[in-house]
Amino acid sequence: MRRPIPLLFVAAMLFGCSADTDYRYDVDIRWTSYGVPHVRAEDWGSLGYGFAYATATDGVCVFAREVARANGTLSADFGATDENLASDAFHRAIVTQERVLKNGLAMSANMRDYGAGFVAGYNRFIEDNRDTLPAGCAGQAWVRPISEIELGRMFIAFGIRYGAGSYAGGIAAAAPPGEPVAAVQLDFDPMPGIGSNAIALGSDLTASGRGILFGNPHYPWHGPARFHMIHTTIPGEVDTMGASLLSGSFIAIGFNKDIAWTHTVSTALRMTFFELELNPDNPLQYRHGDRFRDIEKIEVSVPAGDGDRVQTVYMTHHGPVLVGKSLPWTRSRAYAVRDAILDNDAAFATYEALQTAATVADVEAAISKQGIYFVNTIAADRLGNAFYGDISSTPHLDMEILTHCRRDVEGVPSRVVVLDGSSPECDWRVDPRSTVPGNLPAADMPRATSTRYFSNSNDSYWLSNPDQPLEGYLPTIGPEKTARTLRTRAGLVFLNEYLDRGDKLVPDDIQSLLLSHRHFGAELLLDDVLEVCTDDSGIALACDALAAWDRTANVDSRGMQVWTEFWETARRIGGLYAVPFDPADPVNTPRGIALDNETVSTAVREALAAAQQRLLHAGIAPDQPWGDVQFAERNGARIPVPGGPGRHGMFSYINTDFTVGKGYTPIVHGNSYVQVVTWNDDGTPDARAVLTYSQSPESDSPHYYDQTELYARGEWLQLPFTEEDILADPNLRTLTLRGD
Repeated sequence: MRRPIPLLFVAAMLFGCSADTDYRYDVDIRWTSYGVPHVRAEDWGSLGYGFAYATATDGVCVFAREVARANGTLSADFGATDENLASDAFHRAIVTQERVLKNGLAMSANMRDYGAGFVAGYNRFIEDNRDTLPAGCAGQAWVRPISEIELGRMFIAFGIRYGAGSYAGGIAAAAPPGEPVAAVQLDFDPMPGIGSNAIALGSDLTASGRGILFGNPHYPWHGPARFHMIHTTIPGEVDTMGASLLSGSFIAIGFNKDIAWTHTVSTALRMTFFELELNPDNPLQYRHGDRFRDIEKIEVSVPAGDGDRVQTVYMTHHGPVLVGKSLPWTRSRAYAVRDAILDNDAAFATYEALQTAATVADVEAAISKQGIYFVNTIAADRLGNAFYGDISSTPHLDMEILTHCRRDVEGVPSRVVVLDGSSPECDWRVDPRSTVPGNLPAADMPRATSTRYFSNSNDSYWLSNPDQPLEGYLPTIGPEKTARTLRTRAGLVFLNEYLDRGDKLVPDDIQSLLLSHRHFGAELLLDDVLEVCTDDSGIALACDALAAWDRTANVDSRGMQVWTEFWETARRIGGLYAVPFDPADPVNTPRGIALDNETVSTAVREALAAAQQRLLHAGIAPDQPWGDVQFAERNGARIPVPGGPGRHGMFSYINTDFTVGKGYTPIVHGNSYVQVVTWNDDGTPDARAVLTYSQSPESDSPHYYDQTELYARGEWLQLPFTEEDILADPNLRTLTLRGD
């Protein structure tokens, strides 16, 4: 049910505000259908005020919990578990007030006003709605007003969430030899499954001659990295619509009257480990060149329910010391981690410039400020230009470092970079061309502009357009001339099928790339797999379902679950492909199943048998409709969800947990804020979008699952961008906020 606006607040609006009263903040929030807020103000402070209020309306519980995480109060607010204590120690020691203030000094006056307004607007929401908070946090003391310092900590903490933040447990557990150390298993893959698809089309390929942008980030369906649709306007200055994060404070992906942009997680390196050679007489010193440097002992006070706990973090000039099973702190060795994002203070300048960009050249200039953290940027503009760039926060490691400084450490994957921390020659390079010391300069990172197209599905820059490969960059940004994932190949193949027709493309064509929910992996390989089914009654159920399957992941498709279980095993079979990868034909190779190899054909048959057995054990018929076994549960109802695993060859990517007796649920991450943007003849944006999991994660919100039902039916919103469209919305409601 809809949460009411408090009557006292309504009365104050109607009677307590005279026309000649001066207020620091004055903003209108207008919600259109499906709970999309349009925030309109005359200044940046008021815009931040309304942005925060609108975000809290849908996600106050998520935001408040993230405040606790970033500011190190999880133990006090949610219990002093080992995990919470480690997180609190990490954030209090690493995400310091000094770093927040440094970020603040790098902001423009507009951004400082905006941040102050955001804090005031969030606090106003709590004041107005304390007694009507969502069920997820109603009555909880951890929903409390915040300060600008706390907001700044949130911003930094999110930036390193998938970097140094993913090793918080190992950093908090670090202690010199002889002291007790908690058992920590380090995860060297902190972003499993997080990714995106993106396509930018230029004037050579579009019917209108204007650009078209497709953006489809595959972010989590739960938690602080959920997207939230929003529109921000300061007349004559900024007019941008798109999506922010529920724990964020500005639009991260979106469009204006001239450009549209999106992001995909890039392959570039974000951090390195350093192997420290310790002083044999003092394990709290490490060699650096011809002298020993001290390991700094940082003690922080962590509030907990039973009193404060003193936690210790150890720091080097490289970064914090961490420990784990494969990275112990011994008498002779220790390990530190350095994150390229931690000291990056350029994000607000970058995204401020993105909001008002008018061409893809402006987009390139904006991201060249180096405030993009861990993603590629793909953009299109009204003039018909397409753009791709991976100008993200990347350590500056030249080939000299990569050749002579790397260390092999048992138990650490070879893709993880461990450097010699004892040699100054192995420190990250500092280049005056870089706005972030130690980061690779923007000028040395890949980018291209075209009137044809670019595509990215989380492989490296190399094949953003197979006709014009980007080559010659450092391997720390990504690999070249290596096999692409099935999802990358799916996007390229599906797009080029349209291009091969000879017709110019329209937005409906680009939408259909997702809405068809085609399974490229099955299209490529299923015919070969079916050949092993002959006269084998032991796998008849699986084979019959696959033979009848339409090779899509639509909600009414039957057989998708068999391929899902089969391929999760089969993709690991050695020598599986009949035609190996060929860098001269990277879109079409590898392909085919090597059935003439008896070992492979036997392994394929065994994978089919295992898939059939797992499904039957879970109570799932091999030929059940896909929407019956992949779904989101909302207030007791099951909403079928189309799409499937990207690693299997699905361009329409949905990743799930597997629950015996139910199926592929809950949804973990995948298709989230999906947008297709171009421009009409009169210059106004034509923007279609859907937020697959809807605006609010709160079960008592009217926008808990309304867009999820749209997505299940294959429908999108036509986003109301102009004043005329907003005012014409049949469900329009308006709130005017004024405050000091």
